[in-house]
Amino acid sequence: MIAGNGLCDENVVRRIITQAPQRIKDLVNLGVEFDRNKNGDYDLGKEGGHSKRRILHVNDQTGQNIENTLVNVVKKLNNVEIKEYWCAINLFESNLKCHGAYVLDQENQEIHNIAATSTILATGGAGKIYLYTTNPDIASGDGIAMAYRGGATIKNMEFYQFHPTCLYHPYAKSFLITEAMRGEGAILKDIRGNEFMGNYHPQKDLAPRDIVSRAIDAELKRSGDDYVYLDIASYRSPEFIKDHFPGVYNTCLHFNIDITEDPIPVVPAAHYCCGGVKTEINGTTDVKNLFVIGESACTGLHGANRLASNSLLESLVSAFECANHLAEKILNLKIKEFKSWEPGNAVPSTEAVVISQNWDEIRRFMWNYVGIVRTDLRLQRAKKRINLLQDEIDQYYWDFKIEKNLVELRNLATVAKIIIVSAISRKESRGIHFNVDHPNQSKKSRSTIIRRPW
Repeated sequence: MIAGNGLCDENVVRRIITQAPQRIKDLVNLGVEFDRNKNGDYDLGKEGGHSKRRILHVNDQTGQNIENTLVNVVKKLNNVEIKEYWCAINLFESNLKCHGAYVLDQENQEIHNIAATSTILATGGAGKIYLYTTNPDIASGDGIAMAYRGGATIKNMEFYQFHPTCLYHPYAKSFLITEAMRGEGAILKDIRGNEFMGNYHPQKDLAPRDIVSRAIDAELKRSGDDYVYLDIASYRSPEFIKDHFPGVYNTCLHFNIDITEDPIPVVPAAHYCCGGVKTEINGTTDVKNLFVIGESACTGLHGANRLASNSLLESLVSAFECANHLAEKILNLKIKEFKSWEPGNAVPSTEAVVISQNWDEIRRFMWNYVGIVRTDLRLQRAKKRINLLQDEIDQYYWDFKIEKNLVELRNLATVAKIIIVSAISRKESRGIHFNVDHPNQSKKSRSTIIRRPW
């Protein structure tokens, strides 16, 4: 509630946290083995903004371990059909009812229409909107953009969280240095070895993410340096580091950085979308038969700034609630078939450079104008640029045959504009939205709502 800066829905917070123990037991029963200490008790971690150790983990690769476990369970189910390398293009919606989706088979470039009684979007965030991000390449806001085009309400998209510590290396490509490392004593320093977080917050290196990210950004702008250091080698033994952070240790070693001896060069990077499609805890949206879960959704849990490690928990609880909700209703629903995709006069592209050029331009002006620190002038510049680029992208979309990069670029541009419009409308600084021209927080809290058309 404190981290969310007045925008958390207390009822949602209490309901999700109350379910946490049972949902975690579900994961354990499915095969997830969370780390334990020598006494056999769970080894609990502590991260930014936390007052207690409360984070269950599997070394420093908790999310990957959970995902692998769940994927292996799903593969054994006879009633689930997995379509790999298929890319959703658009929902089929009429009168605010969703009847399924158009999906591109990337291997043969065929477009299929998949009719469904219920459609669930669980497509993650939109970090690739920004130049620096901890997200994978596929995080281009697809679910949020499709839901917006389908008539769903989008909420609080100006709140994009930046993780303070992404590995700074030309070939590392978006590798996140876990916040748990600071929870275990790592200290941020400038490249001359000076600690600086004490100048910004009483909790120093364990301040909430938005404060740490802005502090690093301020230090870099002041000094002109390209990065700061995260130093754990000076405070923990090599054995402790290798045991608790094997993923970080091995990845950094691959780039000739031995974190048991040397500090880690880091920069802030776009990390988590606190806004998204407005939903209930069970994923329900204001488009009938459309559900959204996880980072694409905005349940009201995170408010203006996500507290570290609550995103996995939200996904678990929402998925469980959604499954139960559909189990009660799905037998009474009927599939409505819809017409096949019409390519019109589209031809194979001969100008793919447009995609890479526009993608790069969006990421750069979003980083510079709609990043960690914003101003009214920067936001207006971003709005002008995205309007021009959307015209180009839309023309390209209708002239040429659909392919994955074009789908993602179109979605990325849509979400970028939603973020920009949302940020312009918030005339205050709150949580992870910081505007130099409106540095104070308003007494009244409100959410930002976006619906089609603008």
